[in-house]
Amino acid sequence: MELLEKTLAEGRTNFVLIGEAGCGKSEISLNLAKKLHELSGKQVHLFDMDMTKPLFRSRDLLNSEELSGVTIHFEEQFFDAPTIVGGVRELLKDPDSLVVMDVGGDDIGARAIGGFMATVDRNSLYVMYVLNYFRPFCQDIDHIDQFLREILTVSHLGAEDIHFIDNPNIGISTTDKEVVEGAKRMDELVSKYRPIEMVIVRNELEEAVQEKLQGTMLFPVQLYLTYDWLKPDMA
Repeated sequence: MELLEKTLAEGRTNFVLIGEAGCGKSEISLNLAKKLHELSGKQVHLFDMDMTKPLFRSRDLLNSEELSGVTIHFEEQFFDAPTIVGGVRELLKDPDSLVVMDVGGDDIGARAIGGFMATVDRNSLYVMYVLNYFRPFCQDIDHIDQFLREILTVSHLGAEDIHFIDNPNIGISTTDKEVVEGAKRMDELVSKYRPIEMVIVRNELEEAVQEKLQGTMLFPVQLYLTYDWLKPDMA
């Protein structure tokens, strides 16, 4: 957890996750919010900014006892009508609040946060661009670059605000070998342009992956957002 401790020590209070649909932002957002609460002792405000109705959403863990240190903010939706969560601007400007924003996976989601990013203190921001080699859109550097350019154009973020996070995950059945393979392939793809600062791995795979990716900063996560019948204890 050295990276998160460092960002908190630097005064970073606003954590924004961007990336295309299916890369794992919502799962990471929940784990990030929980860890930030554990490290700081502060209540963390998680804003579910998904603009439509994806399969898995941060708000699905609204009443989870494990996330008692996290307040999940979201707006109810009517069919597929876009919605914007209230209260974002005030908390982004509050240095005593910790905010995590799970942004929708396209330029519409990024456009929704553009108004907030235009006025927020850049020194308080830590923006994570979540990559996942096992998703088709992350296997081509030109596509990654195009998506990032589109996000930057509408979000009022700058390239210097972006931190690359890798999530080599293909679901609940992902093995340590697949994590290592995905991480190495993504590193080969983007490291010449920007460093990957953290690799996401399921808790139970952390030790095996660390042995094979020595020197890599890992962020172990618990999978909250998955079908009950796919969870190991339901098998």
